[in-house]
Amino acid sequence: MSKPRIGIIISTTREGRFGERAAHWVAELAASRNDIETEIVDLRDYPLPFFEAVSSPRFAPIDTPEARKWAGKLAELDGYVFVTAEYNHSISGVLKNALDFVFAEPARKPAAFVGYGAVGGARAVEQLRLIAVELSMVPLNRAVHINMEPFKGMLMDGKDFADYPYLAPTVDAMLEELAWYAQTLRAGRNAADLKAA
Repeated sequence: MSKPRIGIIISTTREGRFGERAAHWVAELAASRNDIETEIVDLRDYPLPFFEAVSSPRFAPIDTPEARKWAGKLAELDGYVFVTAEYNHSISGVLKNALDFVFAEPARKPAAFVGYGAVGGARAVEQLRLIAVELSMVPLNRAVHINMEPFKGMLMDGKDFADYPYLAPTVDAMLEELAWYAQTLRAGRNAADLKAA
C-alpha cells in the first residue's frame, strides 16, 4: 500500500514570509521517514477570491476553476500540516478564506500545526483547531511552536533552525503522531467507501 500523502500548507502569501522557510524545514525532517510522503502546498498557488458563495460548500461545492483546483488538492491528500503565522491572535485571512471554500475534502483527515511568532503562534493554532473540528478534520495534540527568540533570530540575525536544536524533536513528535493518524484514518475512510459501494 502507498504511503499516506501529507500536504505541508504554507498559510500566508505576504512578501518576505517566514512560513515558507518553516515549511521546507518540516519537509526536510519528514523526508527521512518511511511511513509518509510530504509535499509543500503553497496558498500562493491557489489564489481564491473572497468567499461570497450563496451557500456553504457543506451543501454544494463551489464550482469555479479556482475552487476546484484548491478542493482537488485537499481531496487527494491524506493529512495536513498547517504552517501558520499569528495575525491578531488568529490565523491569516487568506488561510481562513481558503478553508471557507471546502468542506468534504479535508473531512476525516488529520491536521497538525506549526505556529510561529508571539507565543509560538499558539493562539493561531488554537483558532485553527476550532476550524479544523468544524470541517470534520482530526486536529492533533502534538504541535510545533516557534517562539519569538528563534523566529527573530532567523528573520533578523541570520540564524537557522540548526541554531535552535530543541525545535527538531518537536517536529519528530508531531510527525510520529500525524503518520499514525494518517494511516489509521485512511484505512477507516477506505473501509467506509467499500461499505457504501
